[in-house]
Amino acid sequence: MSRSTSSKRHRCASSSRWSTTSTCSRRASRRASKLRSHSSSCPSSCPAIGGIGRSSTNPLVACGERWSVGYTPSSSTYRIDAGRPPRFNPPFPCAPCRPLQPDVLPDPPEVGGVLADRAAKPRPGRKPGDRRVRVRRPHEPYFRYVDGGALVAKPEASAPRSSIGRLAARLRSVLFGRPLSTYEEVRERLGIVPGLSIFASDNISSSAYATEEIMRVLVLAGAGALVLTMPITIGIVVVLAIVVTSYRQTIAAYPGGGGSYIVASDNLGTLPGLTAAAALLTDYVLTVAVSVAAGVAALTSIWPELFPVRVAVGVGLVAVIAFVNLRGVRESGLVFSVPTYVYLVSMFGLLGYGVLRFATGSMPDYTPPPGWAEAAAEPLGLLLILRAFASGSVALTGTEAVSNGVPAFRPPEARNAAIVIVLMGACFGTIFLGMSFLSSQLGVLPDPTEQETVVSQLTRVFVGGGTPVHYLVQVSTAVLLILAANTSFADFPRLSSILARDSFLPRVFQFRGDRLAFNSGIVVLAAVAIALIAAFDASVTNLIPLYTVGVFIAFTLSQGGMVRRWWRLRGETARWRLRATVNGIGALTTGVVAIEVAAAKFALGAWVVLILIPLLILGMLFIRYQYRSTARQLAVRDDIVVAGLRRRERVVVPVAGIDRSVIQAINVGRSIARDVQAVLVTDDPDAASRIRERWERQLPSGDLVVVESPYRALVGPLLSYLDVLDNGRPEEEPAPITFVIVPEFVARHWWERLLYNQSAKRLRAAVLGRPHTVVVDVPYRRENHPA
Repeated sequence: MSRSTSSKRHRCASSSRWSTTSTCSRRASRRASKLRSHSSSCPSSCPAIGGIGRSSTNPLVACGERWSVGYTPSSSTYRIDAGRPPRFNPPFPCAPCRPLQPDVLPDPPEVGGVLADRAAKPRPGRKPGDRRVRVRRPHEPYFRYVDGGALVAKPEASAPRSSIGRLAARLRSVLFGRPLSTYEEVRERLGIVPGLSIFASDNISSSAYATEEIMRVLVLAGAGALVLTMPITIGIVVVLAIVVTSYRQTIAAYPGGGGSYIVASDNLGTLPGLTAAAALLTDYVLTVAVSVAAGVAALTSIWPELFPVRVAVGVGLVAVIAFVNLRGVRESGLVFSVPTYVYLVSMFGLLGYGVLRFATGSMPDYTPPPGWAEAAAEPLGLLLILRAFASGSVALTGTEAVSNGVPAFRPPEARNAAIVIVLMGACFGTIFLGMSFLSSQLGVLPDPTEQETVVSQLTRVFVGGGTPVHYLVQVSTAVLLILAANTSFADFPRLSSILARDSFLPRVFQFRGDRLAFNSGIVVLAAVAIALIAAFDASVTNLIPLYTVGVFIAFTLSQGGMVRRWWRLRGETARWRLRATVNGIGALTTGVVAIEVAAAKFALGAWVVLILIPLLILGMLFIRYQYRSTARQLAVRDDIVVAGLRRRERVVVPVAGIDRSVIQAINVGRSIARDVQAVLVTDDPDAASRIRERWERQLPSGDLVVVESPYRALVGPLLSYLDVLDNGRPEEEPAPITFVIVPEFVARHWWERLLYNQSAKRLRAAVLGRPHTVVVDVPYRRENHPA
């Protein structure tokens, strides 16, 4: 809005300085008298308002009226000001001087791809003599300009146009939240507290069943073999400390995300990188299945009546976790933080109380679970010990999650990620050692029916079964085990997006949804995990043999890549020998563990993973080959100047009769080419004769070709007719471009889509892949036309 003259003291519009009303009125009167003296035909020396000389680029002026047209280049809009000289000469020619009506403007130019407003209307102000202008920018409701003249879409630009679309958008907003802008991504990042719950829940939750998995293998040699539980636990914790130390260096070296795939690809090559990626993708899927199955087992320890429906419970829990992650990373962090810290407090409290009872010599009595048999099934040998170590090594899963998700942390990203991975290792190591120590001192035996976990037995022995503390420990354990799957939901989509960026996965994995989450990766992960839970009957014991093989392969390749990196940068990095030694020890340790785990669990199901990883690598290489071959076919060399190619064009319009949609399609075809043919494919000769007679009477300038189809086919005869047209051209001429224009009726209601356009859909799908053919949809919207 702008204001010109007003009463009392004001800024004069014509002189840009403060003056009284009488002074401004005298100036306006003098200027108006000069303008009235002009003739109706504007001479070449016509002066414009404000002293701007007339030329071919001067603005239109209204003689005898205190109106002028101004153009503002920064906003790409026109405005009308009362008694004010134009600030800029718009790029359209001057017309003869004549009174310019306030609601009539010349055609504005096209600026920045947006047509300026054609009808800016002035309206009276509050005081006599005031004039106001309403400036309307056509792009303003949907776009805003940024530096460089680019348009940035507002939320209104993506708003659905139909009532069903708006209803679906409201429902989606209620379920998942409002859409987030890319500029809001920084606010969605995580601090140390929520970051620990998101990226460390997988590793920390492993402490709830790692001890039990060691004991289930050792007990095959008899209850006396359980004395090895504590030494094996110490060995796994040492390996964990080495891995954590190694990954701290990885985080410092790759602050943009130092996942095993990136590190191995950068330092070892494409094939080792894809091996690490395939191993991690497999491990993430198994993490979801194992974590949810372990959580369901903890729930059945409290409520045994859930045991028969444990598969349905597991499937429902995976769906809930996927739903929360579709709301965004920050939302999932807020939701999952409380259960993580409740578990830590309850477990530290239980272990502290147990250690206190041990220190005071008041350990309670322990009763083995029912159905326990003392007979040994296997001899205690090196292979059995290695199998127990391999089963307990599930505790190391999730360690690499922090290094993969460094960009998800708030600045400084690398420092916050390093703090989280150290806290994760400390929390897990303390709980794991405490669980194994108390179980060894009490002589706890694993339940052969899997209805009560070792954690439940410890809690029942120390604080009593059915007590509030017992329920707190079990429920928090179950919830954390279930939410440990969230680590995979945070890393699997991120890794999939990186692979899609490098053309190793379909590019749909690269796109983010309304809440800045990689929706495709989340949905695929949930679907595969649900299939595994159903196939293995939600049994942790059945799923564990498939576990941990992939993660140790990724560990080894990542640490080996870091050794290569320090050697490559030895002249630029301080203390590179120490760094390489730390990562070398990590690579050697995890490599030995990977071989041992694969050998110990091969017959139990690890062979499935060892076969699946190469298949995934071949699939990713095939996808990249397809993308690269397509890119080579579409590529245009930089030194080539593309010349215009003129080819003959023709239009074919499939019709079923004469109606408004057909007439509209014919008119569109005439705007494309002169050769327009309407083709009627019918199985009724009499109806075809009536249509031809009406066509010649109502559309005498249009050609109608009737194709009789005695076998009642529609698509085949039309494609054959197009082939006949192509074969009829001379061989020396290039193939013409055939435009197949399909008239299509636009349904006003969703249920009308079932009644119309079925044949049009079949025609479009059949013609779409035909060479030298362009399919054009011409929608016809029903309106209230007279009959």
